[in-house]
Amino acid sequence: QVQLVESGGGLVQAGGSLRLSCAASGSIFSIYNMGWYRQAPGKQRELVATIRSGGSTNYPDSVKGRFTISRDNAKNTVYLQMDSLKPEDTAVYYCNAYSLVTSYNVWGQGTQVTVSS
Repeated sequence: QVQLVESGGGLVQAGGSLRLSCAASGSIFSIYNMGWYRQAPGKQRELVATIRSGGSTNYPDSVKGRFTISRDNAKNTVYLQMDSLKPEDTAVYYCNAYSLVTSYNVWGQGTQVTVSS
């Protein structure tokens, strides 16, 4: 089983950038699919980005062109580069490791991102 710890959140002005990191331990990181989700107060948790073990990525329209997910298997870390941030990006961002074949699913504790206008 993998354990996930997010970092890199903070306060940023609209139009600014942040890079989130998710450090994994406890298993073989390279075999997992990884994702970033976010949850704002009073809202459902929503997908931000995914990156498969093979490297393919997926983004919803809300962040496409602004956010980039990447992974460094040698460092057991997945990143979320967030550019052109908007106030509506304000949320707690969660890292996720998953397998569709085995239904494996593990979450980190989250990191707060606040975008001011």
